Amino acid sequence: MTDLRTTIVRLLSNMASAKEIQQYLKRFSSVDAARFAVVKVGGAILRDDMESLISSLSFLQQVGLTPVVIHGAGPQLDEEMAAAGITKQTVDGLRVTPPEVLAVVRRVLVRENLRLVDALQEAGVRATSIQTGVFEAEIVDRERLGLVGDVKRVEREGVEAAIRANSIPVICSLGETKDGQIVNVNADWAANELVKSLQPYKIIFLTGTGGLLDGEGRLIDSINLSTDRERLMAAPWLTGGMRVKIEQIADLLDALPPSSSVSITKPDELAKELFTHRGSGTLVRRGEAIHVFERWDQVDLPRLKHLIESGFGRALTLDYFERTVPWRIYVSANYRAALVLTEENGIPHLDKFAVADDAKGEGLGRAAWDVMRAETPRLFWRSRSTNAINDFYFDQSEGALKGDPWTVFWYGLEGFDDIRFAVEHCRTRPATLKLGAAA
Repeated sequence: MTDLRTTIVRLLSNMASAKEIQQYLKRFSSVDAARFAVVKVGGAILRDDMESLISSLSFLQQVGLTPVVIHGAGPQLDEEMAAAGITKQTVDGLRVTPPEVLAVVRRVLVRENLRLVDALQEAGVRATSIQTGVFEAEIVDRERLGLVGDVKRVEREGVEAAIRANSIPVICSLGETKDGQIVNVNADWAANELVKSLQPYKIIFLTGTGGLLDGEGRLIDSINLSTDRERLMAAPWLTGGMRVKIEQIADLLDALPPSSSVSITKPDELAKELFTHRGSGTLVRRGEAIHVFERWDQVDLPRLKHLIESGFGRALTLDYFERTVPWRIYVSANYRAALVLTEENGIPHLDKFAVADDAKGEGLGRAAWDVMRAETPRLFWRSRSTNAINDFYFDQSEGALKGDPWTVFWYGLEGFDDIRFAVEHCRTRPATLKLGAAA
């Protein structure tokens, strides 16, 4: 396994540094096996993108991780019902399921479940089909909806037994009442209840769009609910379906540990989303509030010092807080991300941007950056050429001048004199981290 893991890390190195990938592998491997990840697979993925799904799940097993997979089969059910001459009916977004529809639902879900398990096993992936016995449910409203169930209890024994055998459990969204009646359970409801029971570190929704899209059809790479939720809900482009999805995710995360997160991505981007800071889809977290201060005596200096030094892996110079006059200090509520800005010649300057190791890849640093940028229409800063987040800096800047050892970045600077000052200041500014580390 060690040799295989090393090989896979090498193959992934075109997406990120080996150090970055190892950091995620270590983090995921330290989580209890049953709490690594729940992967919700939509029926459209099973229909249109099975090959990428198998490849991604195979990859996870090869690096020693066993996700729990739950799937629906909406498009397949629509096709099967149409072929049988049965008209689809929905009430409040739920498929009305009289006995004749339940027969189709059960047949199609079991067929799709076995198709996925067979494809995994043919690819050399250990997988276990779990068609029933996980979701104990009560019938919601037999008169209006027929045999539609609401999950009341999750039986984890079969799921955990598969994981102990290093086999990926593949679960149907079928429920059973206490008296043994099979019922149709909305796949999103089933996934949410499974997540609440298992309390996984990661929740992954695999979709064709690969994430949530903004009003111009662009991918939203991260959502920090603590700082972004109010703004998103007020956005005129937010559709009803997307609004409901964000609210559902928020409710789900409220029932989970703060370290949990939801990723929405495509099957072929799953490894990139899980194992790189940049990710590939939309990462949604409860996040932390970002506080803004103007003086050192307003912050917890020992915690801020620890964050900066651990983030950079270097010690600050002993007189850093005495000789550095802050203009604004942005700090997350739990001191896991911070930006220190000074003002130089009337222009805001980013002096420090630090993110704790256990927060990297969560979107917390990006959330703090976005709060800062919304209040800072112009800024300049520097970074060494070896800095792992330079790609992010290039994305955020309007201009940059590469140099040795410093690359100078800026945005909002219009006049040549301001740019010239920024470049000269960055090249001559004394380092404030020991051993020549990037300041």
